Amino acid sequence: MRLLLDTHIAIWAALDPDALSEAERRHMAEARTPLVLSAVSVWELRLKWHSFHISGSRKGQIAPASVVAFATTIGWDLLPLTAGHAAAELAQPLGHKDPFDELLLVQAQHEGMRLLTRDAKLIGHPLALPFTPSPA
Repeated sequence: MRLLLDTHIAIWAALDPDALSEAERRHMAEARTPLVLSAVSVWELRLKWHSFHISGSRKGQIAPASVVAFATTIGWDLLPLTAGHAAAELAQPLGHKDPFDELLLVQAQHEGMRLLTRDAKLIGHPLALPFTPSPA
C-alpha cells in the first residue's frame, strides 16, 4: 500500500519523530513502496512559513525546502499536483472546506493511495488510513 503523508505527519517525521504514534511509525515502516510527499503539502508549508503571527514569529514550524530535502534524503517520492488532480471530484466528498485536505484526498484517490493523517476531520473518510492511538 502506498501512503500519502498528511502535512502534519511530514512535519513530525522531519522535526520530531517522537511525535508520531507507534501506529503511525508502524504504517510508515510497513509501506511496500516509498512514502509520498505531495506538492500540496509543500504548498501548505510554504504558505504558513511565509505568514507571521502579530508577535513576528512564523506560523510555520519548518521551511518547506527543509521538508523537501528531508523527503529526498530518506527516499520519499515527491508527487506533483497535476491538472488532472485539480479537476477531479472526490468520490466521497468532505464535510468541511479545507482545500489542502480535499486536494490530498483527491491525489490519494487518483493515485491509488491512502492518506496517513491524524486530522480528526478526516478520520472516517474511506481514503484516510484509520487512526489508532498508541496505548498509554
